[in-house]
Amino acid sequence: MTAFLPDFEGATVRPSPNHGERRGFDKPDMIILHYTGMPTAEGAVSWLCTTESEVSSHYVVLEDGAVLQLVPEERRAWHAGKSLWKGEADTNSRSVGIEIANPGHPSLPDFPEEQIASVIALCRDIARRHDILPAHILAHSDVAPVRKIDPGERFPWQTLHEGGVGHWVPAAPIGGGRYFQFGDAGPPVEAIQSMLALYGYGVPVSGEYCERTKGVVEAFQRHYRPEKVDGVADISTIDTLHRLLSGLPQFAAEA
Repeated sequence: MTAFLPDFEGATVRPSPNHGERRGFDKPDMIILHYTGMPTAEGAVSWLCTTESEVSSHYVVLEDGAVLQLVPEERRAWHAGKSLWKGEADTNSRSVGIEIANPGHPSLPDFPEEQIASVIALCRDIARRHDILPAHILAHSDVAPVRKIDPGERFPWQTLHEGGVGHWVPAAPIGGGRYFQFGDAGPPVEAIQSMLALYGYGVPVSGEYCERTKGVVEAFQRHYRPEKVDGVADISTIDTLHRLLSGLPQFAAEA
């Protein structure tokens, strides 16, 4: 494990051996946020820095706000695993991975304010240096739905957005109206799948509300409509998705 200079001022370097060359990307265009999902932060850092784990991230943000850098940003850390965003399956080659110390589910404790403040500062700095779009600051569950659920429905995405990080809109109120769920089929389902795919999710556009579609809707809800994560595409979910799409630069002129 070779020491290196930190990319983020104030980060403490703790080198991990688990990294390689980026493939097909000269620099990152995404930031992926995780929780460590282990009982202690030190245990998680040790695991990420151990050869046999074959996992790593660029950064770990501890509960007190301290930032550790494990892998230089120019290198490909092994944090996202099997994943997909906008048709690109090698998320590790195009992203910076940030692990946020938190035991995760099922208890999923709240994230301390000082920790989130550091996450915001770190993301802002990375995004500025690499020209990363707000909509490319995502959850592990966004790029690996069904398989992963971190950083979870209690992660304060609104607070990040208010701090200048990420793409977000207020979720539409949960109420009545038509909804779509597992087992449904037809043009409305295909339209929902198309909207999710346009945003970036890896979902089939088949018109069949399959298990994968349900999992992608759950991932979307966990990030953008966390009050109710059930995999059902209700009016609240669809309206929130539509307003997020309308806010993207490539669609804003059409809104």
